[in-house]
Amino acid sequence: VQLQASGGGLVQAGGSLKISCAGSGRTFSNSVMGWFRQQPGKEREFVAAIKWNGGHTYYGDSVKGRFTISIVKAKNMVYLQMNSLKPEDTAVYYCAADFNMIQSSIPMSRMYDYWGQGTQVTVSS
Repeated sequence: VQLQASGGGLVQAGGSLKISCAGSGRTFSNSVMGWFRQQPGKEREFVAAIKWNGGHTYYGDSVKGRFTISIVKAKNMVYLQMNSLKPEDTAVYYCAADFNMIQSSIPMSRMYDYWGQGTQVTVSS
């Protein structure tokens, strides 16, 4: 399984950005796809996740109402639409996948087996 994150960049506070994650190597049916972020010196933080089958979504408290996770199954793509960005959203954003996830473990980074390389998002004030 390979995950390739892209689309990061520099944006002003209050702006929007959409980052992408391309999956390959196997079918993603029955997977949970997640986005995490990490700031220097801090632990990886759960941002959002989506169940490939059914499309149920989950969000971290700090991004609820501002970020939206989505998938395009035909392209094996996962997206994170980020609106009303704040300087504290600045981080490296990672996409992740797991095929044996239980619901209570979705926000736990250590439960994901596959990770992309990360894309930098910088929000200027």
